[in-house]
Amino acid sequence: MQTLTRPAAVGVAAVPSAPPKRWRRMAKAALVATDAATVATGLLLAFLTRAELIGADVWRARRDHLVLGLVALPVWLFLFARGRLYSTRFIERRAEELRRLAHAAVSAVGVMAATGYALRLTVSRAWLVLALVETTGLLVVERHIARVVFDHLRRGRRMLRSVVIVGSNAEATELAEMLNDDPRFGYVVLGIVEDRAGPSATLDLVRATGADSVIVAASSTNIRLTNRIARELLNEGVHVELSSPLRDISAERLSVRLLGRSPIIYLEPRRLGGWRALAKRAFDLVVATTGVVLLAPIWLVVSIRIRLDSPGPVFFRQDRIGKDGRMFQVWKFRTMVADAEGQLESLRARNEADGPLFKLRDDPRVTRFGRFLRRKSLDELPQLLNVIRGEMSLVGPRPALPGELAAWSPELRARLRVRPGITGMWQVHGRSDASFERYTRDDLYYVDNWSLTTDLTLLARTIPAVVSGHGAY
Repeated sequence: MQTLTRPAAVGVAAVPSAPPKRWRRMAKAALVATDAATVATGLLLAFLTRAELIGADVWRARRDHLVLGLVALPVWLFLFARGRLYSTRFIERRAEELRRLAHAAVSAVGVMAATGYALRLTVSRAWLVLALVETTGLLVVERHIARVVFDHLRRGRRMLRSVVIVGSNAEATELAEMLNDDPRFGYVVLGIVEDRAGPSATLDLVRATGADSVIVAASSTNIRLTNRIARELLNEGVHVELSSPLRDISAERLSVRLLGRSPIIYLEPRRLGGWRALAKRAFDLVVATTGVVLLAPIWLVVSIRIRLDSPGPVFFRQDRIGKDGRMFQVWKFRTMVADAEGQLESLRARNEADGPLFKLRDDPRVTRFGRFLRRKSLDELPQLLNVIRGEMSLVGPRPALPGELAAWSPELRARLRVRPGITGMWQVHGRSDASFERYTRDDLYYVDNWSLTTDLTLLARTIPAVVSGHGAY
């Protein structure tokens, strides 16, 4: 990285200038066009559905439906724009995008109904209901495809927003490294400027690099200086974002309100009990029981293959730490030789993980069939029995070994407030080379922010992670 020295400021430049903006402009135009095509398709599909349900006589009203559909199409797009559905900052989270999409769709159908009544058009109320349901469904699918396409473009270092970071502490450096290492966030960092340099140096760097926006590392500067930097940059039309010191708090739990003239961030408390806990347990029981029944043939095949591959039992049982520190035995299909535990000490010097974890990519104790089971996470299927017994959950922190407990900080012991899971953030995000700190962060983030929606999301993301072999093992 090239170091640029400026009056009273230091900028660390990753690239000499901002990436071309044409990809972002083209992507936004394409999204508007596909939204329009999707809405038109949904309205037509709703009309055809009603024609099929009610009969051919509905075609006598086709002119009024056509007129209303043509009039309404720009309204849909206007409401999408008004709902910030073309602004990345407001739809980064899929759940937020779906909420805004549903709100815009309901508003658009309401406008259609009012317009039809005002113009005295012969418009079916059933068509309006079908239009809402079918068009919204198509839009959800279309937006998912758009996310996949945009993610692919960002991985190729296209469609990125250029940014300058203000700060001189570890947070600023971590932000720069995170954004440049993972293009899926949609940013490329053009430089870092010390906060003590003030607004003018920051603005100079923005102009010199052609950056779109500025991110201020809030922990690096005081309130007065942050306000000066933000005010001057905003006056010049530069987008400004402030980091938050609340790194492990889900955005869904944050809301901003005014207290006098000061914006206050409210943090919603997390309640681990009540109906949410009952719903989670009921969901675990239904899915685990169904899984045991449906996957019984696979269990049989795997069991036979294990016995043919190497001598020893089919199942491997090991003590783990559960909720509230209670010990339980986790069940797995055996993937190692029968005396694997006795060979552990001789392999400790080759440990590739940090902290109390033990990971060895080419572990000689793993059998040939065991490597396949681990790669596809099939060895964890018997843990469905632990879920049924109430010792584990489908989703939760990684079940820890008793030997790890001594190395835990008081903060990490908070993970014992919930049941460990068959899968979780550690499975979706991590691999065998993930650091102990990463495990810790993932576990605590889940404990502090879990919800049924989070569980469903992690379960859905576990499937492609396992199929592709990119999950933790």
